Amino acid sequence: MTMTSLESVVTDEKPRALPPVPAASLAPPTLLDRARSIGAWAVSIPFFVSIVPPISLACATIGVDRTLAAQRFFAGTQLRLTGSRWRAVVSPKVDPKRAYMFAHNHTNYYDFIFMHNATPHYKQGLELESHFKIPVYGWFMKARGGIPVKPGKDGQTPAVMAHMRREVDAGHCILVFPEGTRTKDGRVGPFRKGTFFIARDLGLPICPVAVTGAFDLMRKGSLMIRPGHELTVYVDDPIETKGLPDSAIPELAEHVRSIVARRVDDYWRERGWTG
Repeated sequence: MTMTSLESVVTDEKPRALPPVPAASLAPPTLLDRARSIGAWAVSIPFFVSIVPPISLACATIGVDRTLAAQRFFAGTQLRLTGSRWRAVVSPKVDPKRAYMFAHNHTNYYDFIFMHNATPHYKQGLELESHFKIPVYGWFMKARGGIPVKPGKDGQTPAVMAHMRREVDAGHCILVFPEGTRTKDGRVGPFRKGTFFIARDLGLPICPVAVTGAFDLMRKGSLMIRPGHELTVYVDDPIETKGLPDSAIPELAEHVRSIVARRVDDYWRERGWTG
């Protein structure tokens, strides 16, 4: 075989497709699965509708920091009502009294409350502006100080940046989902760089956050809740961003993503995934 023909063979070879992850949410649901999911929704929705309005009112009247205990109760109970076990593994380098940007993998509707009780910080999330119009949920996000953004690059306005500065000045942390959309295959997608520029501009260290078990519980494109899984929140060592040049941000984003993705991929490998 000549050098030319060898190069042709190598160039034309298609990359091997990875096998799907062994997630419970990807398995065809049984009648028992459907019944358990209906049961989980049947207890979760009334609890949500009953507790969120009074917490929203409290946030608006006495301030968000004074409602933290109530919000922790809400988050913890909401997770328990899915039939899941929850635990947090937090780096000892995470200072409870310091503000951070938490960069979290994006899996399903429960993402915000997965992280809520992992550390004692008050975490303020970026939320699409349209979500604030959703009854009950939108009222809650507005009352607790959620940061509304418009989709796309035009959504990163000076007003958004000013809102985040106010939150940081109040001692709050910022929670972001750099993938920008929920995963479809259970793995961690590419990270968008915009939030990393924001962290640098605000002088916030970034804590990589990986949640495993969430894709077993629920996946994008389905409202099926699959009880009986262990949800683990990993909060890894903070990474300083202050003073970084623009040229270093892409490498920073990829470094944070690699930490998060390694946690998630290791979880699947422990379950027998061969990717």
